[in-house]
Amino acid sequence: MASLISLFSGAGGLDLGLEAAGFDLKLCVEKDEPCQRTIASNRPRWKLAQPPDIFRLLPQDIQKQASVRRRSLDLLAGGPPCQPFSKAGYWHSGDSLRLRDPRAKTLHAYMKIVSGLLPQVILLENVEGIGFEKKDEGLSLLKRKLREINRKHGTHYDPVVFRINAADFGVPQVRKRIFLIAARDGTRFRPPIPTHGDQRLPYITAWDAIGDLEWETDGTLQPKGTWTKLLPSIPEGKNYQWHTPRGAGRPIFGFRRRYWSFLLKLAKERPSWTIPAQPGPSTGPFHWKNRLLFVRELARLQSFPDDYILSGNRRAAQRQIGNAVPPLIGEIIGREIAEQLLGEAPMNGYLRFSIKRRQECPCPEATTEVPNPYVPLMRNHRAHPGKGKGPGVLSRRFVRAL
Repeated sequence: MASLISLFSGAGGLDLGLEAAGFDLKLCVEKDEPCQRTIASNRPRWKLAQPPDIFRLLPQDIQKQASVRRRSLDLLAGGPPCQPFSKAGYWHSGDSLRLRDPRAKTLHAYMKIVSGLLPQVILLENVEGIGFEKKDEGLSLLKRKLREINRKHGTHYDPVVFRINAADFGVPQVRKRIFLIAARDGTRFRPPIPTHGDQRLPYITAWDAIGDLEWETDGTLQPKGTWTKLLPSIPEGKNYQWHTPRGAGRPIFGFRRRYWSFLLKLAKERPSWTIPAQPGPSTGPFHWKNRLLFVRELARLQSFPDDYILSGNRRAAQRQIGNAVPPLIGEIIGREIAEQLLGEAPMNGYLRFSIKRRQECPCPEATTEVPNPYVPLMRNHRAHPGKGKGPGVLSRRFVRAL
């Protein structure tokens, strides 16, 4: 079996997929305690690195604990914390401030391990924002570091960067991410070809994934927050923009004055929207029954199997799920790496984490009238003035000018 070391393992989503693709996981590097408990309880034979903090681990520590030598490892994989490179991180902090986030330094830590181990293949996953190539950040940093490693060690890492929407590969969730894959001998990786969507197999929908998981709730899944009582008045698949002057509801908000996932609801006949790791009280996606999603529902939308138990309370479980790579994506990419770059025999046929289509999808849920407390807000609200002109951006420019 091809050998694997996992950095920033999280709840093990990517690792589960790579395991299903035939990789033997030698070591996980993960410092978050709930994630460690999740891994230990579900995969006790996966060894957790000590110390768990990648900033305190030397490459020789990893070699010793994983029982691998330099240049002997087949695959080094991981997804450094993505918050500094996310859209939310950009809009909240601005371009310069997000690079001061300590989590942005995890890319340096990842490349330190690459230089120390010189694996046959490296795999790195992150949000689309890492593709921002100005200054010394994101992909620019990774490519520069790989060139330095090549000059120093005589390797030929030639990174292939590609974007994937998980829904295009059978995951019941619209989730766009960037992958970087490079082989030590310079062989160029060919990204997998989408299997679902237009003129391909039908998308796997939220109904396919969780339509059989309707339980009686005890009130703990009732959304909280100033605006959540508006949810019953918003149709499936819509968000707050339904209640803007450009929507078909009531003019309660200005168009594009809120973030996209504000009061966002699932639609049975479509894949889920992206599952966030740390949602606010009004952040979707919400269930079409106008409630929060059960942990098992969140896990299925991320293609985790039902027997995989997430450690901690609901908030901790959602954080682990929202930060994870869908195991199905890990399995698909892992098969391609093994065949294209490691010379393994093709693994054709059934994918362990694939989700089957269910019977005919029911009609959308009926909506209700806007509750009375929101009626006074109905007026002709102004739309957002455009990119770079919002109040947050303008206030940051004002502060920098002082």
